[in-house]
Amino acid sequence: MRLLLFFNQFHRDLKGQKLRTALTTFGIVWGTTSIVLLLAFSTGLKERQLQQQHGMGESIMILWAGTTSKPFEGTPKSRNIHFVEDDPEYLKSMIPEIAMASPEYTNWSATIKYRDKVFVGQVTAGNAEFGEMRNLIPEPGGRYIDQNDIDNKRRTAFIGYETWQELFGDEDALGKTIFINFVPFTVVGVMIKKDQNSSYSGSDRRKTFISYTTFTSIYNRKYLNNIVLKPVEPSHSKDVEKRVDEVLGRKYHYDPTDEEAIWVWDTSQNDEFFDELFMGMNVFLGIVGVFTLIVGAIGVSNIMNAVVEERSKEFGIKMALGAKASFILWQLVAETLLITIIGGLIGLLFSGLIVRVFPMFNLEKYVGVPQISLEIAFVATGLLGIIGFISGFFPARRASKLNPVEALRL
Repeated sequence: MRLLLFFNQFHRDLKGQKLRTALTTFGIVWGTTSIVLLLAFSTGLKERQLQQQHGMGESIMILWAGTTSKPFEGTPKSRNIHFVEDDPEYLKSMIPEIAMASPEYTNWSATIKYRDKVFVGQVTAGNAEFGEMRNLIPEPGGRYIDQNDIDNKRRTAFIGYETWQELFGDEDALGKTIFINFVPFTVVGVMIKKDQNSSYSGSDRRKTFISYTTFTSIYNRKYLNNIVLKPVEPSHSKDVEKRVDEVLGRKYHYDPTDEEAIWVWDTSQNDEFFDELFMGMNVFLGIVGVFTLIVGAIGVSNIMNAVVEERSKEFGIKMALGAKASFILWQLVAETLLITIIGGLIGLLFSGLIVRVFPMFNLEKYVGVPQISLEIAFVATGLLGIIGFISGFFPARRASKLNPVEALRL
C-alpha cells in the first residue's frame, strides 16, 4: 500500500514538471549512452588491435643473433654470433618455461612458378611448431608442414593467401605442383585470410612456407635467420629472455648481460602496451562520460529542488502528523533514484541497439566491433546510482529539515 502511494505521488510530481522532467531524463539518457558507447567502442578497438597484432603470433619471442659489445673471459668484443639449426631444441631442453621453439630460415626473393604464372615472393622455413606459433591456419582441407615433411625432407609447401591468388586465381591449389627456384613442391595447404598489422619479415599473406630440413637440403644454409619461441605463459617471457642469454651465453661464450649479443622481440610486451594504452583511454573516456552524466544530474537536482518548493506544505503536514525527517529524506531520494534509473535504462537499451546495428555499416575493419561487457554495464549502473543519490540527497535533506509550522504557512 505504501509503495502504491509512493508511485502515485511520484507520478503526480512528474505530471507537474513534464517539460523539465523530460529534458532531465534526456540528459541522463544522453549521458548514459555516451559513457556506455565510448567504453564499448574503446573495448572493440582494443580487441581489433590485438587481433591484428596476434596475426603474427600471440605472446611469441623472436631472437636474432647480433654482435658482442663487451669483451668476455679473454675474448674480444665485436664478435658475430650465429644461430645454428639445433639451437631452438637446445633452448627448449634447457629452459622448461619454453613451450615451443622453431628455427627460421628465409629466402627473401624466390621465383615461384605455376604453369605460366610467375610470382616473386619470400620463402620461409621452420618446423611443425612454427605454424602454430605464427598463426598460420590452413583453409579447410589443407594442412601446414608436419613432422613427416621434416623427417623426410619432403618438398611440400604451405602458401599464403595472396600467393595463392597470384598463382592460381580461383583454382584449387591443393595437390598442385609449384616450382620454387625451379625445384618442384606440392602444395599441401593455403593460409586463410588473417589480419596482421605487425611483422618482422613482411606479411605472411605473400609468403611460401616449407620444411626447414628441405630448405637446408636445397640452399645448404649453415646459419639461421632467427629463432621463434613461445613461453608456457606470457608472464614467463622476461624470465625466459634472461635464461636464453644465460644458456646461449655459455654456448657461444659471451657476457649474458651483453644486450647487443642477441636481439629479442617479446611480443607480449606489445599486449602490455595496448593494455596500458586502452586503460588510459578508458579512464579518459569514462571521465568525459561522467561529466556528461553530471550535467544530467544537475537537471535532476533542479527538479527535486522545485519539488521541495511545491510540496513544502505537504511535507509540513506529514511531519506535523508524526512523519520522521528520515521518511521525507528517503522518499525524495527514492524519487530521484527512480528518475535516474529510468533514464539510465533507456540509455543502456539505446546503446545496446546501436551496438547491435553497428556491424551493418561494415566498419569493423577500422574500429572493430563495439562490445558492451558486464564491466561496462556495472560501471554505468554504479555511476548512475551514485549520481542519482547525490542529486536527490541535498534537496531531500533540505526538505527533511523544514520546520513543520513554517512549512504549513508556505
